[in-house]
Amino acid sequence: MHKLSGGKLLNEKGYLNEAGWATSLVKEYNRKDIKANGLRIKEWDYYIVSNGKFALALTIDDNSYMSLGSVSFIDFEKPAYTTKSVMHLFSNGRVGLPSTLEEGDVHYKDDVISIDFYKTKDTRRLVCTYVNFKDGMPLSCDVTLSDFPKDYMVIATPWKNKKAFYYNAKVNCMTAQGWVAIGSQQYNFDKKDSLGTLDWGRGVWTYKNTWYWGSLQTRLDDGKTFGWNIGYGFGDTSNASEDMLFYDGVAHKLGRTTFHIPQKDGKDDFMSPWTFTCDDNRFYMEFTPIIDRFDNTDLLILCSKQYQVFGKFNGWAILDDGSKIQVKDKIGFAEKVFNKW
Repeated sequence: MHKLSGGKLLNEKGYLNEAGWATSLVKEYNRKDIKANGLRIKEWDYYIVSNGKFALALTIDDNSYMSLGSVSFIDFEKPAYTTKSVMHLFSNGRVGLPSTLEEGDVHYKDDVISIDFYKTKDTRRLVCTYVNFKDGMPLSCDVTLSDFPKDYMVIATPWKNKKAFYYNAKVNCMTAQGWVAIGSQQYNFDKKDSLGTLDWGRGVWTYKNTWYWGSLQTRLDDGKTFGWNIGYGFGDTSNASEDMLFYDGVAHKLGRTTFHIPQKDGKDDFMSPWTFTCDDNRFYMEFTPIIDRFDNTDLLILCSKQYQVFGKFNGWAILDDGSKIQVKDKIGFAEKVFNKW
């Protein structure tokens, strides 16, 4: 697998200068360097904060032909979830998502929703309000993420269409503290057991794709943070995979994982137990689903069918030095998403 060097992400033709992986944003992304049709550009910031009992997910997305602000609250103990989204047509980059995750605030606001991602030197603050989020009750939240890790997953992925690419960072295991309120019910994130992950994506996508993504963030018995990013399914990944472990803020690169989703009557059976394997024999997990946060938008030409399944992972993973990490009943998620966009 090829590790990325520094420099500009795109050349003068709008092609990737280099495909591969890294543990920081070594490549410089600039929307102005893109030479593809402007309506193919897709940029987003997605945060998920969890503590093993409940989770909050916030998205600000600019797909050029439309923008989106989305909020999800998932209760693992009931289990239950609510997802609400607002879309606006033909944003064309006006949302103003930054060219790097290391600086810049992001805002999405209308009469229904207000989402603000504030970036300081040492923290990320996530603030949101949503009118009539659930059963006529509003949602509000204020969560601060700190302890940005030394390493995180970065990948630059091309397609056969050389003007298409995806530049992605997944930052796992930031310490989280704050609250979410739905009506009069408040849910608190304590920094002792609450962590946050950022999915930062910038690129030019082809029209029809399926992706697989799995993520976990937790604290082990020794108090160290541990998590992973696994996934595949789109583009040319011959130069790199996005599979990576994170122990105490340090990355450990894996080979290529496979999601073994059970089948029933010839279709994916998302709520039966899954398994996950890796071609380098450094990762094996069994996954018992708790809840499927299913979302289906079908406008014929445009379609997004998302199965984001939360559940308990049990298994083991091996770090670069050969140390074996045992995982027992840790809650994370794995998803399969199909898009025509």
